[in-house]
Amino acid sequence: MPQALEQADGRWAWVVLLASLVTQALTLGFPSCIGVFFTDLQRDFQATNSETSWFPSIMGAMFNGGGPLCSILIKRFGCRVTMILGGILSSLGMVASSFSTSLSQVFLTAGLITGLGMCFSFQSSLTAVGLYFVRRRPLANALASIGMSMGVTLWPLLARYLLETLGWRGAFLIFGGIFLHCCVCGAILRPVATNMDPEPKEDPPLSPKTPPRSCLATCVSTIQYHLAFDILRHNMAFCIYVTGVTWMNLGYALPHIFLVPYAMHHGMDEYWAATLMSVVGFCNIFLRPVAGLLAGRKSLAAYRKYLFTTAILVNGLTNLICTVSADFSVLLSYCLVYSLSMCGIGILIFQVLMDTVPMDRFPSALGLFTVLCGVASLISPPLAASLFMGGGFYALEKKQVKQNRQAKVEDDISEITPMQGDKDSAKKQLCPENMYVTSV
Repeated sequence: MPQALEQADGRWAWVVLLASLVTQALTLGFPSCIGVFFTDLQRDFQATNSETSWFPSIMGAMFNGGGPLCSILIKRFGCRVTMILGGILSSLGMVASSFSTSLSQVFLTAGLITGLGMCFSFQSSLTAVGLYFVRRRPLANALASIGMSMGVTLWPLLARYLLETLGWRGAFLIFGGIFLHCCVCGAILRPVATNMDPEPKEDPPLSPKTPPRSCLATCVSTIQYHLAFDILRHNMAFCIYVTGVTWMNLGYALPHIFLVPYAMHHGMDEYWAATLMSVVGFCNIFLRPVAGLLAGRKSLAAYRKYLFTTAILVNGLTNLICTVSADFSVLLSYCLVYSLSMCGIGILIFQVLMDTVPMDRFPSALGLFTVLCGVASLISPPLAASLFMGGGFYALEKKQVKQNRQAKVEDDISEITPMQGDKDSAKKQLCPENMYVTSV
Protein backbone atom coordinates (compact mmCIF):
# COMPACT_ATOMS: atom_id res chain seq x y z
CA MET A 1 0.00 0.00 0.00
CA PRO A 2 1.31 3.54 -0.71
CA GLN A 3 2.29 5.81 2.14
CA ALA A 4 -0.62 7.58 3.82
CA LEU A 5 -0.91 11.27 2.95
CA GLU A 6 -4.25 12.30 4.47
CA GLN A 7 -6.04 11.93 7.79
CA ALA A 8 -9.59 10.69 8.29
CA ASP A 9 -12.24 13.40 8.82
CA GLY A 10 -9.86 15.99 7.37
CA ARG A 11 -10.41 18.63 4.73
CA TRP A 12 -9.47 16.36 1.85
CA ALA A 13 -12.27 14.00 2.91
CA TRP A 14 -14.80 16.37 1.36
CA VAL A 15 -12.93 16.29 -1.95
CA VAL A 16 -13.03 12.50 -1.81
CA LEU A 17 -16.75 12.74 -1.06
CA LEU A 18 -17.25 14.81 -4.21
CA ALA A 19 -15.29 12.26 -6.26
CA SER A 20 -17.41 9.46 -4.82
CA LEU A 21 -20.59 11.39 -5.64
CA VAL A 22 -19.54 11.77 -9.29
CA THR A 23 -18.49 8.14 -9.52
CA GLN A 24 -21.82 6.91 -8.16
CA ALA A 25 -23.62 9.16 -10.64
CA LEU A 26 -21.65 7.56 -13.48
CA THR A 27 -21.95 3.94 -12.32
CA LEU A 28 -25.08 3.43 -10.19
CA GLY A 29 -27.20 5.75 -12.32
CA PHE A 30 -26.23 4.27 -15.68
CA PRO A 31 -28.57 1.19 -15.64
CA SER A 32 -31.55 3.56 -15.45
CA CYS A 33 -31.06 4.54 -19.11
CA ILE A 34 -30.77 1.00 -20.52
CA GLY A 35 -34.51 0.77 -21.15
CA VAL A 36 -34.26 3.70 -23.58
CA PHE A 37 -32.29 1.52 -26.01
CA PHE A 38 -34.50 -1.59 -25.78
CA THR A 39 -36.58 -0.92 -28.89
CA ASP A 40 -33.61 -0.02 -31.10
CA LEU A 41 -31.58 -3.02 -29.98
CA GLN A 42 -34.51 -5.33 -30.65
CA ARG A 43 -35.01 -3.86 -34.10
CA ASP A 44 -31.37 -3.88 -35.19
CA PHE A 45 -30.58 -7.37 -33.91
CA GLN A 46 -34.05 -8.90 -34.52
CA ALA A 47 -34.22 -10.00 -30.88
CA THR A 48 -37.10 -10.61 -28.53
CA ASN A 49 -37.76 -8.75 -25.33
CA SER A 50 -36.52 -11.70 -23.26
CA GLU A 51 -33.27 -11.91 -25.23
CA THR A 52 -32.62 -8.19 -24.95
CA SER A 53 -33.29 -8.24 -21.21
CA TRP A 54 -30.11 -10.28 -20.76
CA PHE A 55 -28.09 -7.14 -21.56
CA PRO A 56 -28.94 -5.27 -18.34
CA SER A 57 -28.95 -8.58 -16.48
CA ILE A 58 -25.35 -9.36 -17.42
CA MET A 59 -24.29 -5.79 -16.68
CA GLY A 60 -25.93 -5.91 -13.27
CA ALA A 61 -24.46 -9.33 -12.55
CA MET A 62 -20.92 -8.16 -13.33
CA PHE A 63 -21.50 -4.91 -11.45
CA ASN A 64 -22.24 -6.96 -8.35
CA GLY A 65 -20.37 -10.19 -9.02
CA GLY A 66 -17.01 -8.49 -9.42
CA GLY A 67 -17.01 -7.57 -5.74
CA PRO A 68 -14.53 -10.24 -4.53
CA LEU A 69 -12.06 -9.38 -7.27
CA CYS A 70 -12.48 -5.71 -6.44
CA SER A 71 -11.80 -6.35 -2.75
CA ILE A 72 -8.59 -8.19 -3.66
CA LEU A 73 -7.46 -5.27 -5.83
CA ILE A 74 -8.28 -2.76 -3.10
CA LYS A 75 -6.30 -4.75 -0.56
CA ARG A 76 -3.35 -5.08 -2.93
CA PHE A 77 -3.25 -1.76 -4.81
CA GLY A 78 -5.59 0.58 -2.95
CA CYS A 79 -8.75 2.45 -3.95
CA ARG A 80 -7.03 4.87 -6.33
CA VAL A 81 -5.59 2.27 -8.74
CA THR A 82 -8.73 0.14 -8.61
CA MET A 83 -11.00 3.06 -9.50
CA ILE A 84 -8.78 4.14 -12.40
CA LEU A 85 -8.77 0.57 -13.71
CA GLY A 86 -12.56 0.51 -13.44
CA GLY A 87 -12.87 3.71 -15.45
CA ILE A 88 -10.68 2.29 -18.21
CA LEU A 89 -12.66 -0.96 -18.40
CA SER A 90 -16.02 0.87 -18.40
CA SER A 91 -14.91 3.13 -21.24
CA LEU A 92 -13.39 0.27 -23.23
CA GLY A 93 -16.55 -1.81 -22.97
CA MET A 94 -18.87 0.94 -24.19
CA VAL A 95 -16.59 1.95 -27.07
CA ALA A 96 -16.27 -1.67 -28.20
CA SER A 97 -20.04 -2.21 -27.96
CA SER A 98 -20.65 0.62 -30.43
CA PHE A 99 -19.02 -1.56 -33.10
CA SER A 100 -20.93 -4.74 -32.21
CA THR A 101 -22.56 -6.72 -35.00
CA SER A 102 -24.60 -9.08 -32.82
CA LEU A 103 -26.42 -8.99 -29.52
CA SER A 104 -23.97 -11.50 -28.02
CA GLN A 105 -21.13 -9.04 -28.65
CA VAL A 106 -23.11 -6.37 -26.78
CA PHE A 107 -23.44 -8.84 -23.90
CA LEU A 108 -19.67 -9.31 -23.84
CA THR A 109 -18.63 -5.67 -24.20
CA ALA A 110 -21.28 -3.39 -22.70
CA GLY A 111 -22.56 -6.09 -20.36
CA LEU A 112 -19.51 -7.93 -19.05
CA ILE A 113 -16.58 -5.50 -19.49
CA THR A 114 -18.46 -2.30 -18.67
CA GLY A 115 -20.26 -3.94 -15.74
CA LEU A 116 -16.97 -5.12 -14.27
CA GLY A 117 -15.41 -1.69 -14.70
CA MET A 118 -18.34 0.02 -13.01
CA CYS A 119 -17.99 -2.46 -10.14
CA PHE A 120 -14.35 -1.51 -9.59
CA SER A 121 -15.07 2.21 -9.69
CA PHE A 122 -18.15 2.15 -7.49
CA GLN A 123 -16.86 -0.11 -4.74
CA SER A 124 -13.57 1.78 -4.60
CA SER A 125 -15.41 5.07 -4.11
CA LEU A 126 -17.66 3.55 -1.45
CA THR A 127 -14.72 2.09 0.47
CA ALA A 128 -12.83 5.38 0.26
CA VAL A 129 -15.75 7.26 1.83
CA GLY A 130 -15.87 4.72 4.66
CA LEU A 131 -12.14 5.15 5.28
CA TYR A 132 -12.07 8.95 5.05
CA PHE A 133 -15.10 9.54 7.31
CA VAL A 134 -15.53 8.18 10.82
CA ARG A 135 -17.57 10.66 12.87
CA ARG A 136 -19.75 11.84 9.96
CA ARG A 137 -19.94 8.56 8.11
CA PRO A 138 -23.79 8.33 7.87
CA LEU A 139 -23.99 11.87 6.51
CA ALA A 140 -21.12 11.20 4.10
CA ASN A 141 -22.81 8.06 2.76
CA ALA A 142 -26.06 9.94 2.31
CA LEU A 143 -24.39 12.81 0.47
CA ALA A 144 -22.40 10.42 -1.73
CA SER A 145 -25.60 8.57 -2.64
CA ILE A 146 -26.94 11.81 -4.14
CA GLY A 147 -24.73 10.93 -7.09
CA MET A 148 -26.92 7.95 -7.81
CA SER A 149 -29.97 10.23 -7.83
CA MET A 150 -28.26 12.66 -10.16
CA GLY A 151 -27.35 9.80 -12.46
CA VAL A 152 -30.91 8.48 -12.51
CA THR A 153 -32.10 12.01 -13.34
CA LEU A 154 -29.63 12.85 -16.10
CA TRP A 155 -28.77 9.52 -17.75
CA PRO A 156 -32.24 8.84 -19.28
CA LEU A 157 -32.54 12.36 -20.68
CA LEU A 158 -29.01 12.27 -22.09
CA ALA A 159 -29.58 8.80 -23.50
CA ARG A 160 -32.81 9.89 -25.23
CA TYR A 161 -31.11 12.94 -26.74
CA LEU A 162 -28.10 10.97 -27.98
CA LEU A 163 -30.32 8.20 -29.33
CA GLU A 164 -32.36 10.65 -31.39
CA THR A 165 -29.23 12.49 -32.57
CA LEU A 166 -26.58 9.80 -33.05
CA GLY A 167 -28.36 6.47 -32.71
CA TRP A 168 -27.55 3.85 -30.11
CA ARG A 169 -24.05 3.22 -31.53
CA GLY A 170 -23.10 6.88 -31.31
CA ALA A 171 -24.62 7.10 -27.83
CA PHE A 172 -22.57 4.14 -26.61
CA LEU A 173 -19.43 5.75 -28.05
CA ILE A 174 -20.13 8.98 -26.14
CA PHE A 175 -20.81 6.94 -23.00
CA GLY A 176 -17.34 5.46 -23.33
CA GLY A 177 -15.84 8.94 -23.14
CA ILE A 178 -18.02 9.86 -20.16
CA PHE A 179 -16.86 6.84 -18.16
CA LEU A 180 -13.27 8.06 -18.41
CA HIS A 181 -14.19 10.62 -15.76
CA CYS A 182 -13.97 7.75 -13.26
CA CYS A 183 -10.21 7.83 -13.86
CA VAL A 184 -10.13 11.51 -12.87
CA CYS A 185 -12.12 10.74 -9.72
CA GLY A 186 -9.76 7.89 -8.93
CA ALA A 187 -6.74 10.17 -9.11
CA ILE A 188 -8.26 12.26 -6.29
CA LEU A 189 -8.29 9.32 -3.86
CA ARG A 190 -5.09 9.89 -1.94
CA PRO A 191 -4.09 7.20 0.56
CA VAL A 192 -5.58 7.81 4.00
CA ALA A 193 -4.27 6.94 7.44
CA THR A 194 -6.59 4.52 9.24
CA ASN A 195 -6.63 2.52 12.42
CA MET A 196 -6.68 -0.75 10.51
CA ASP A 197 -3.74 -3.04 11.09
CA PRO A 198 -1.82 -3.63 7.89
CA GLU A 199 -1.78 -7.13 6.54
CA PRO A 200 1.54 -8.97 6.96
CA LYS A 201 3.36 -9.17 3.68
CA GLU A 202 4.94 -12.50 4.58
CA ASP A 203 3.54 -15.46 6.40
CA PRO A 204 4.92 -15.94 9.92
CA PRO A 205 7.50 -18.69 10.23
CA LEU A 206 5.94 -22.08 10.78
CA SER A 207 6.81 -24.15 13.79
CA PRO A 208 8.61 -27.42 13.11
CA LYS A 209 5.52 -29.43 14.07
CA THR A 210 3.18 -27.48 11.71
CA PRO A 211 3.11 -29.00 8.20
CA PRO A 212 3.19 -26.50 5.34
CA ARG A 213 -0.16 -25.84 3.67
CA SER A 214 -0.71 -26.95 0.13
CA CYS A 215 -1.35 -24.53 -2.71
CA LEU A 216 -5.01 -25.61 -2.88
CA ALA A 217 -5.51 -24.98 0.83
CA THR A 218 -3.91 -21.55 0.50
CA CYS A 219 -6.21 -20.64 -2.41
CA VAL A 220 -9.28 -21.85 -0.54
CA SER A 221 -8.28 -19.84 2.53
CA THR A 222 -7.73 -16.72 0.43
CA ILE A 223 -11.10 -17.08 -1.28
CA GLN A 224 -12.87 -17.60 2.03
CA TYR A 225 -11.21 -14.51 3.45
CA HIS A 226 -12.08 -12.23 0.55
CA LEU A 227 -15.64 -13.60 0.35
CA ALA A 228 -16.08 -13.04 4.10
CA PHE A 229 -17.24 -16.60 4.77
CA ASP A 230 -15.83 -16.34 8.28
CA ILE A 231 -18.00 -13.29 8.94
CA LEU A 232 -20.99 -15.11 7.47
CA ARG A 233 -20.49 -18.03 9.85
CA HIS A 234 -19.92 -16.06 13.02
CA ASN A 235 -21.91 -12.86 12.49
CA MET A 236 -25.63 -13.62 12.47
CA ALA A 237 -26.55 -9.98 11.85
CA PHE A 238 -24.46 -9.98 8.66
CA CYS A 239 -26.08 -13.27 7.60
CA ILE A 240 -29.57 -11.80 8.04
CA TYR A 241 -28.58 -8.62 6.21
CA VAL A 242 -27.09 -10.42 3.21
CA THR A 243 -30.02 -12.83 2.88
CA GLY A 244 -32.64 -10.08 3.08
CA VAL A 245 -30.95 -7.67 0.69
CA THR A 246 -30.30 -10.47 -1.83
CA TRP A 247 -33.99 -11.33 -1.77
CA MET A 248 -34.83 -7.64 -2.16
CA ASN A 249 -32.67 -7.37 -5.29
CA LEU A 250 -34.86 -9.88 -7.12
CA GLY A 251 -37.37 -7.08 -7.64
CA TYR A 252 -35.66 -3.84 -6.68
CA ALA A 253 -34.04 -3.20 -10.08
CA LEU A 254 -37.06 -4.09 -12.20
CA PRO A 255 -38.74 -0.62 -12.18
CA HIS A 256 -35.51 0.94 -13.44
CA ILE A 257 -35.41 -1.46 -16.38
CA PHE A 258 -39.04 -1.92 -17.35
CA LEU A 259 -40.79 1.32 -16.33
CA VAL A 260 -39.94 3.15 -19.57
CA PRO A 261 -40.89 0.23 -21.89
CA TYR A 262 -44.05 -0.33 -19.82
CA ALA A 263 -45.16 3.28 -20.24
CA MET A 264 -44.32 3.30 -23.97
CA HIS A 265 -46.20 0.02 -24.46
CA HIS A 266 -49.36 1.69 -23.18
CA GLY A 267 -49.07 4.58 -25.63
CA MET A 268 -47.07 7.13 -23.66
CA ASP A 269 -44.74 9.39 -25.59
CA GLU A 270 -41.07 8.37 -25.48
CA TYR A 271 -39.95 11.65 -23.95
CA TRP A 272 -42.49 11.56 -21.14
CA ALA A 273 -41.73 7.91 -20.49
CA ALA A 274 -38.03 8.72 -20.05
CA THR A 275 -38.99 11.64 -17.82
CA LEU A 276 -40.55 9.27 -15.27
CA MET A 277 -37.18 7.87 -14.22
CA SER A 278 -35.76 11.38 -14.14
CA VAL A 279 -38.47 12.35 -11.65
CA VAL A 280 -37.29 9.57 -9.34
CA GLY A 281 -33.72 10.80 -9.42
CA PHE A 282 -34.68 14.48 -9.14
CA CYS A 283 -36.69 13.86 -5.98
CA ASN A 284 -33.86 11.85 -4.42
CA ILE A 285 -31.42 14.72 -4.96
CA PHE A 286 -33.32 16.80 -2.39
CA LEU A 287 -34.57 13.99 -0.15
CA ARG A 288 -31.29 12.20 0.53
CA PRO A 289 -29.42 15.04 2.30
CA VAL A 290 -32.35 15.52 4.67
CA ALA A 291 -32.66 11.79 5.25
CA GLY A 292 -28.90 11.59 5.77
CA LEU A 293 -29.03 14.22 8.49
CA LEU A 294 -31.80 12.28 10.23
CA ALA A 295 -30.03 8.93 9.88
CA GLY A 296 -26.83 10.44 11.26
CA ARG A 297 -28.41 11.43 14.56
CA LYS A 298 -27.08 9.46 17.51
CA SER A 299 -30.59 8.92 18.86
CA LEU A 300 -31.51 6.97 15.71
CA ALA A 301 -28.27 4.99 15.42
CA ALA A 302 -29.78 1.93 17.09
CA TYR A 303 -32.85 2.01 14.84
CA ARG A 304 -31.17 2.31 11.43
CA LYS A 305 -31.71 -1.33 10.55
CA TYR A 306 -35.42 -1.05 11.32
CA LEU A 307 -35.74 2.11 9.26
CA PHE A 308 -33.99 0.27 6.45
CA THR A 309 -36.41 -2.67 6.57
CA THR A 310 -39.38 -0.30 6.65
CA ALA A 311 -38.11 1.45 3.53
CA ILE A 312 -37.81 -1.93 1.76
CA LEU A 313 -41.38 -2.84 2.72
CA VAL A 314 -42.76 0.47 1.45
CA ASN A 315 -40.73 0.12 -1.76
CA GLY A 316 -42.25 -3.26 -2.51
CA LEU A 317 -45.82 -2.22 -1.78
CA THR A 318 -45.41 0.91 -3.90
CA ASN A 319 -45.16 -1.17 -7.07
CA LEU A 320 -48.83 -2.07 -6.71
CA ILE A 321 -49.69 1.45 -7.88
CA CYS A 322 -48.61 0.49 -11.41
CA THR A 323 -51.42 -2.05 -11.56
CA VAL A 324 -54.05 0.68 -11.19
CA SER A 325 -53.43 2.40 -14.52
CA ALA A 326 -50.71 3.27 -17.04
CA ASP A 327 -51.80 6.90 -17.24
CA PHE A 328 -49.05 9.49 -16.84
CA SER A 329 -50.57 10.98 -13.69
CA VAL A 330 -50.77 7.56 -12.02
CA LEU A 331 -47.22 6.63 -12.98
CA LEU A 332 -46.02 10.04 -11.83
CA SER A 333 -47.60 9.44 -8.43
CA TYR A 334 -45.92 6.06 -8.37
CA CYS A 335 -42.53 7.63 -9.09
CA LEU A 336 -42.95 10.15 -6.27
CA VAL A 337 -43.78 7.52 -3.67
CA TYR A 338 -41.18 5.15 -5.06
CA SER A 339 -38.49 7.82 -4.83
CA LEU A 340 -39.27 8.33 -1.15
CA SER A 341 -38.78 4.65 -0.34
CA MET A 342 -35.77 4.47 -2.65
CA CYS A 343 -34.23 7.34 -0.71
CA GLY A 344 -34.43 5.41 2.55
CA ILE A 345 -32.90 2.32 0.97
CA GLY A 346 -30.14 4.25 -0.78
CA ILE A 347 -28.80 6.07 2.27
CA LEU A 348 -28.99 3.07 4.63
CA ILE A 349 -28.09 0.02 2.57
CA PHE A 350 -24.32 0.47 2.95
CA GLN A 351 -24.47 2.28 6.27
CA VAL A 352 -26.21 -0.72 7.85
CA LEU A 353 -23.50 -2.95 6.39
CA MET A 354 -20.80 -0.72 7.89
CA ASP A 355 -22.59 -0.92 11.24
CA THR A 356 -22.76 -4.71 10.97
CA VAL A 357 -19.12 -5.59 10.15
CA PRO A 358 -15.78 -4.02 11.13
CA MET A 359 -14.48 -1.45 8.69
CA ASP A 360 -11.28 -3.41 8.04
CA ARG A 361 -13.41 -6.28 6.71
CA PHE A 362 -15.84 -4.08 4.85
CA PRO A 363 -14.33 -4.68 1.35
CA SER A 364 -14.58 -8.45 1.84
CA ALA A 365 -18.11 -8.26 3.25
CA LEU A 366 -19.09 -5.98 0.39
CA GLY A 367 -17.64 -8.53 -2.04
CA LEU A 368 -19.85 -11.35 -0.76
CA PHE A 369 -22.83 -9.03 -0.60
CA THR A 370 -22.38 -7.93 -4.20
CA VAL A 371 -21.89 -11.50 -5.48
CA LEU A 372 -25.24 -12.58 -4.08
CA CYS A 373 -26.90 -9.41 -5.34
CA GLY A 374 -25.32 -10.04 -8.73
CA VAL A 375 -26.96 -13.45 -8.95
CA ALA A 376 -30.29 -11.85 -8.08
CA SER A 377 -29.75 -9.10 -10.67
CA LEU A 378 -28.84 -11.67 -13.32
CA ILE A 379 -32.01 -13.69 -13.00
CA SER A 380 -34.50 -10.99 -11.99
CA PRO A 381 -35.38 -9.48 -15.43
CA PRO A 382 -35.76 -12.86 -17.24
CA LEU A 383 -37.54 -14.24 -14.17
CA ALA A 384 -39.94 -11.30 -14.17
CA ALA A 385 -40.59 -11.73 -17.91
CA SER A 386 -41.16 -15.47 -17.54
CA LEU A 387 -43.48 -15.00 -14.55
CA PHE A 388 -45.43 -12.36 -16.47
CA MET A 389 -45.74 -14.57 -19.55
CA GLY A 390 -46.53 -17.69 -17.54
CA GLY A 391 -49.09 -15.90 -15.43
CA GLY A 392 -50.59 -14.23 -18.51
CA PHE A 393 -50.91 -17.49 -20.42
CA TYR A 394 -52.39 -19.22 -17.38
CA ALA A 395 -54.96 -16.47 -16.89
CA LEU A 396 -55.81 -16.55 -20.60
CA GLU A 397 -56.34 -20.30 -20.53
CA LYS A 398 -58.55 -20.04 -17.46
CA LYS A 399 -60.57 -17.35 -19.20
CA GLN A 400 -60.97 -19.50 -22.32
CA VAL A 401 -62.02 -22.51 -20.26
CA LYS A 402 -64.61 -20.37 -18.48
CA GLN A 403 -65.91 -19.06 -21.78
CA ASN A 404 -66.15 -22.59 -23.18
CA ARG A 405 -68.12 -23.73 -20.15
CA GLN A 406 -70.51 -20.81 -20.49
CA ALA A 407 -70.94 -21.55 -24.19
CA LYS A 408 -71.65 -25.20 -23.43
CA VAL A 409 -74.25 -24.27 -20.82
CA GLU A 410 -75.91 -21.89 -23.27
CA ASP A 411 -76.01 -24.63 -25.91
CA ASP A 412 -77.60 -27.04 -23.44
CA ILE A 413 -80.20 -24.44 -22.54
CA SER A 414 -80.92 -23.74 -26.19
CA GLU A 415 -81.41 -27.48 -26.81
CA ILE A 416 -83.78 -27.82 -23.89
CA THR A 417 -85.88 -24.79 -24.86
CA PRO A 418 -87.01 -26.10 -28.31
CA MET A 419 -88.04 -29.42 -26.76
CA GLN A 420 -90.23 -27.62 -24.27
CA GLY A 421 -91.64 -25.55 -27.13
CA ASP A 422 -92.53 -28.72 -29.07
CA LYS A 423 -94.37 -30.14 -26.07
CA ASP A 424 -96.38 -26.94 -25.67
CA SER A 425 -97.26 -26.89 -29.34
CA ALA A 426 -98.33 -30.51 -29.16
CA LYS A 427 -100.60 -29.73 -26.26
CA LYS A 428 -102.07 -26.83 -28.20
CA GLN A 429 -102.71 -29.09 -31.16
CA LEU A 430 -104.37 -31.77 -29.00
CA CYS A 431 -106.73 -29.40 -27.31
CA PRO A 432 -108.56 -28.26 -30.46
CA GLU A 433 -108.84 -31.87 -31.60
CA ASN A 434 -110.46 -32.95 -28.35
CA MET A 435 -112.83 -30.06 -28.57
CA TYR A 436 -113.71 -30.98 -32.09
CA VAL A 437 -114.47 -34.59 -31.17
CA THR A 438 -116.62 -33.51 -28.22
CA SER A 439 -118.64 -31.14 -30.34
CA VAL A 440 -119.38 -33.94 -32.77
